[in-house]
Amino acid sequence: MSMATPTPELAAAARADRPSALRKIRDVVLSSPIVLVATVVLVVVVVASVFSPWLAPHDPTRLTPALRLRPPDGTYWLGTDAFGRDLFSRIMVGGQMSLAIGVAAALVAVAAGLVLGLLAGFVRWLDGILMRFVDGLMAIPNILLAIAIVTLWGAGFWTVLFAICLPEIPRVVRLVRSVVLSAREEPYVEAAIAAGSSTFLIMRRHLLPNTVAPLIVQGTYICASAILVEAILSFLGAGINPETPTWGNIMAEGRMLFQINPGIILWPGLVVSLTILSINLVGDAVRDALDPRMAKRGIER
Repeated sequence: MSMATPTPELAAAARADRPSALRKIRDVVLSSPIVLVATVVLVVVVVASVFSPWLAPHDPTRLTPALRLRPPDGTYWLGTDAFGRDLFSRIMVGGQMSLAIGVAAALVAVAAGLVLGLLAGFVRWLDGILMRFVDGLMAIPNILLAIAIVTLWGAGFWTVLFAICLPEIPRVVRLVRSVVLSAREEPYVEAAIAAGSSTFLIMRRHLLPNTVAPLIVQGTYICASAILVEAILSFLGAGINPETPTWGNIMAEGRMLFQINPGIILWPGLVVSLTILSINLVGDAVRDALDPRMAKRGIER
């Protein structure tokens, strides 16, 4: 009997062997040099954007026509735009709105897709109805659907956010549904059903935990995609109000002057590309860390 009961020393050793959240994050960041560089780039972009009101060297809204289209120098590190505004400061401030849309789109799409996916995967009579609606949405190209929504309802933060989220929700629904369909056949779920547990309790206690890992990874991809779609919409003139600094609006303002000063589009475009690439690389590292099969394949290689 004494051998079956764990001693305090064994319990403490078991807790010590269990990796903490900080250790897991460190392992993901240090999994490869590329992921480490991507994490550093992402941290720099986020910090520079969030604290841009205090870190920006110049007022991003100050018009100085006498300094328009000025090349990079010691005062204006990336030069000025067509209105004499500091391009470096505008890129920093524009990151606030672009990153906010990316994070908000990921949270909204994951939350809505999680609820619908749980219902479609577990409630059988809802599966056909929800999935036909999802298939219909996925048949429409993302950009065309977003442009149509913005054209009908007008440009604005909430309209752009809805236009970006709507095409992403069906992908989350299909992901969650596939996880639930495989998990609901497990013996512990069948035992819970046989015991008379409510549908809500089964989904919350037994099915929801299985979706956390894939949803974290999917959320990083949605965030990167939302930043790109927002930049495309703004560049096409169908995004947020042009007076609001975003990476897409900055590029849209300089598209007519690209031959005169390529940096107006080059620098914000480079920041968008590096940010999206960094998010995708970190998302891949998180996927490998959360999926033991991926980690095993990496060891075998």
